[in-house]
Order: sequence, then C-alpha cells, then structure tokens
Amino acid sequence: MKLTGARNGAGAAADAKVTSIVGGMAAGADSIDDLHVLRHGAMPAVFAGARAPSTLGTFLRAFTHGHALQLHAVHRRFLAALAAHTPLLPGSDELAFIDVDSTHKRVYGRTKQGAEYGRFKGIRTLHPLLATVCTPQSRPVIAGVRMRRGKAADSRGAPKFVNEALAGAHFSITTGMNPSIKRAVLGIPDDAWQHISYPTAVPDPATGELISDAEVAEIAEYTAFASRKKSDQVTARLIVRRVRDLAKPAVVGEQGELFPVWRYHPFFTDQPAATLQAEREHCHHAVVEQVIADGKAGALAHLPSGHFHANAAWFTLWAMTYNLLRATGSLTSAFHAKATTATLRTHLVQVPARIARSARRITLHLPHNWPWQHAWTHLFDTVHGPPGPA
Repeated sequence: MKLTGARNGAGAAADAKVTSIVGGMAAGADSIDDLHVLRHGAMPAVFAGARAPSTLGTFLRAFTHGHALQLHAVHRRFLAALAAHTPLLPGSDELAFIDVDSTHKRVYGRTKQGAEYGRFKGIRTLHPLLATVCTPQSRPVIAGVRMRRGKAADSRGAPKFVNEALAGAHFSITTGMNPSIKRAVLGIPDDAWQHISYPTAVPDPATGELISDAEVAEIAEYTAFASRKKSDQVTARLIVRRVRDLAKPAVVGEQGELFPVWRYHPFFTDQPAATLQAEREHCHHAVVEQVIADGKAGALAHLPSGHFHANAAWFTLWAMTYNLLRATGSLTSAFHAKATTATLRTHLVQVPARIARSARRITLHLPHNWPWQHAWTHLFDTVHGPPGPA
C-alpha cells in the first residue's frame, strides 16, 4: 500500500503508518509526539512495525484532498467490516438512528491552515462535520466525518455529506424559531399541548439544564422553505416542545404572573410515529454530542498539524479508532459495550502486564486480583479463538 504522489517516500507503507496512528490513539495519544507510546519500554517486543512520531508526522503532512477522500472510503469499509464481525450495532436491520451535527474545535497558532474566526468572537477554530449511527440498544459509532474551515456555515457541505452517510431514512431536524415557525407555534391552541415525562432527563438546548417534564404539540403539515421554488419546498410535521422559562419566576413578591412564559424547541420531521414517541426518540437519540465530547477528551484534544489535510486525516483516523474501541467493548461485556472510550482504554488497552520471553514465545503476566481480568481474557479468547466452520 502506498500514498501515491507523496514526496520523499512519505507515502510508502501507508498501511503500517495508519495502523501505528490508530494504535497510538487507542493507547491515549492526542498529538503526533504522543504516538511514541507504542515504542517505549518493552512495547516493541509485543508490537512490531510501529513507526516513529516524526515519520508519522511526515506521512500526515503528505496528504492531499484526494488522499483524504480515499481515507474516508477506507473508514466506511472498516466500519462495515466491524459491524459484520462484531455485535457493534445490534438491531440495525430493524431500526437505526443517524445523527448529523457540526462542532467547533479551537486551535492555536496563526499558521494553522483553515483556522479562522467563526461563531466565537476572538477564537480561531476549525469546524468539522460528524455523522453517527446507533440503535436503541447500542452506543453510537461514527459513520462519517469531514473537516471544514473555521468560518464555514453550519450547513455548508451538509447535503452531500448526508447523502454519503445514508441512502434513505426518515428525518428529524432541530430548527430555530425563525419568524415563520414562530407564527406557526404561537398559533397552536392551548388545548393541543400534551404533557410528557422523560424516563431520563434531557438537556434544555437553551440553558443546558436537565428537564424531566415538558409539553408537546404538533402541526401536522408545515411547509419549510416556502419562499423557494416549489421543487425545493418540503411539507412535513412540525413538533414543538415547550418548557417553563425558569429565569422568569412565577411569583414576584406577592403578585403572581399574569401568564406563563415558555421556551419553545421545535423540530421538523417526517417520521410516522405518534407525537410523544417522536419527541422522545428525537431527544434521546440525538447522541452526536456524546461522541464529540468523547473525542475532545482524547485524540481530538488537539488537531496537531499546521496542514489542513493532515488534520483532516487525523480526524478520520480518530473516527476509525473510536469505532474500533466501540467494537472492542461490544465483544467484551454488556458493561463495556456502552462504556466511554476513556473507560475502555483504562480497562482493556492500558493493561498492567509483565512481559516475559521463554522458548521464543512471549507471555503476558497479568497482576493478581486485577478487576478486569475476566473481561480482558474473554476479549482475548474471543478475538483469537479458532475460526468458525466454513
């Protein structure tokens, strides 16, 4: 395997370099220098072929836009293979949820390509897109990623990105309170609102506070993009959740409020479920934020290169690493199938073993009373078990 067109042989042995980066990220590396984690101590006795951080940095900087697209294709095939060989997405043949969102990643240094002032005043960022997929029984995995410039609009590149992430699905899109939606929401009669209680609290998008109760109503037919030509208009359901505005107390002194003050959170959907079920699914399966937070606590703590396409490659390799660890957890136990990346790394990757050699064989001696002994040995036996019947 070779990265064609790269200078000075930087693209040679691309497979070994990709696996070195993925292995380093799985072990906790969040920068190019940290990839040395696979070469310290006695690690070379267990893992052969790990490349030096300087070699891996040169490899990443050799990426072009075309190479990044090739790596995206590798990522998609890798996810499909993981799903085929592990219980990564149980129940996906019946129901799966795709969640698409963007995030801002703050960067430092004025020479970092693509970093610009965007939504956050005075802060230079890159603005990547992510798509995740999950089922009612599983944690999300990453279906696709794209790196974008810092001042890219939230919707820039989204249609093509969504088309690549899925072939067909019902949609459920959180919207803002633009004038058209505001008029429609304020026209909902009071007797149309239904009370809803969430089994687990959901965050309020406006304040971040957890809410357990709200009221929900539906406008059965709402036409979006009404100002555009007819072929661009979409008519579907507008479902609205409203919660009391706790910043405006019901009682001030001895005088009660004249009328309650609400905050409205609408979303636009074509799914056929009942109103309350559609609201619950929209809230509890919007999970891409969990993946973003998980990444920023690990390999996405930094976008380590000054080269835009190197950071795009790093971003995609992080997605591959994330999915690999999710598959690892799904093979280990029910607990690890839903654990965070940090927990999987602590329990299953950073193994406190002593390495010994005897008769040209390597033996890992695990500590006595190690709490994750049975989980780790079960994973090892599952991965290295005999092949199934042909």
